Amino acid sequence: MTQTTLRAQLQGQKTDTDLLMLMEDIATACQMIADRVRHGAFAGVLGTANTENIQGETQKELDVISDEIFQQIVGANPTVAALVSEEVDEVNWRKQSPQAGDFVVYYDPLDGSSNLDVNLSVGTIFSIVRLDAATAPDAAAVQIKGTQQIAAGYAIYGPSTGLVITVGQGVDGFTHHPGSGEFLLTQPAMNIPPQTQEFAINTSRYDLWEAPVRKYIDDCLRGASGPRAKKFNMRWCASMVADVHRILIRGGVFLYPKDSGNAAQGGKLRLMYEANPMGMLVEQAGGASSTGRGRIMEVDPTGHHQRVPVILGSRDEVAVIEEYYRD
Repeated sequence: MTQTTLRAQLQGQKTDTDLLMLMEDIATACQMIADRVRHGAFAGVLGTANTENIQGETQKELDVISDEIFQQIVGANPTVAALVSEEVDEVNWRKQSPQAGDFVVYYDPLDGSSNLDVNLSVGTIFSIVRLDAATAPDAAAVQIKGTQQIAAGYAIYGPSTGLVITVGQGVDGFTHHPGSGEFLLTQPAMNIPPQTQEFAINTSRYDLWEAPVRKYIDDCLRGASGPRAKKFNMRWCASMVADVHRILIRGGVFLYPKDSGNAAQGGKLRLMYEANPMGMLVEQAGGASSTGRGRIMEVDPTGHHQRVPVILGSRDEVAVIEEYYRD
């Protein structure tokens, strides 16, 4: 049986040529990053780079390498006006006079890189918006609300290299085929079950959580005899890509809420290249995404490294969590 390639699937969804070519460039960059991750131990690049990114997080050597690959491949696309990376402070403008129709690409080149040393799944997250007018190349020009995303996705580097994307027509999962070099459609029309008995959260921050989050988790952990009247499982990978991928496959909710330890920054995860693209993917798959107090993609950006609380996954369970916040 002939399997559908990434290009064929995008063409079948009537994706315009410029966006199709950009998505293929992103896929190529992810394929190259996957190769560097796979051979990282042999090249001696699994350790830290002795540098920090703009968030004050210690960078791994592969964080830096992955960012360079993304800049090299995706930044060379003639329709890209700017790149916004987790690993770089300033907006990387590729055009001096951005025009309507040009793309801005937001990305986290290697999400979950703290997992590299223990050989767990990591990934790349990306979001694409199209400028609707000519603009000056300044930081304010890339502060674009998540509802204006035209495409989003992530690559996951695990037992196989996966690519999960949306261009606003549902969510499709592809797997890289080493023999042909193609990304082949293996998980079409991914759909998140509306109900779940599984949550993902970093419980080491329990004492820092706001009261609604603590009460929600306490009630879940009380099992069938508690107020939720059912047993819950907890999962946590410390890699947003891996946790969200599991939710897209079998349901669940992912929480990285604002707490007393990160409230001054607005939360932990970044709006433009983590929360918005994952929010779009989850919603396109029938799920929901929230800050606890509103839809993630409706947050007005105030900076390209802005942080927000993130709650996303099975639609009915996200609604339950929002009810805890209202109460």
